[in-house]
Amino acid sequence: MAKSQITGKRQMSAHHVSHSNIKTNRWQKVNVQRKRLYVAELGRYVTVQVTTRDIRTITKIGLLAFAKQHGYKVA
Repeated sequence: MAKSQITGKRQMSAHHVSHSNIKTNRWQKVNVQRKRLYVAELGRYVTVQVTTRDIRTITKIGLLAFAKQHGYKVA
């Protein structure tokens, strides 16, 4: 199952709405990518599975700060 390691975001239940307004259940999947990120504080690369939205935030504030906000320990 696609799930972000840091934030825990995963697929959500939604409705597929037809032209006649009939609603059938479907899954909204998250865009999870396996990303190899360099952590300057640790001096090494870390591989994590994160959503594309998480990648944008990590680019702005850094991996350790982002992980700390969400209570995730980067080893």
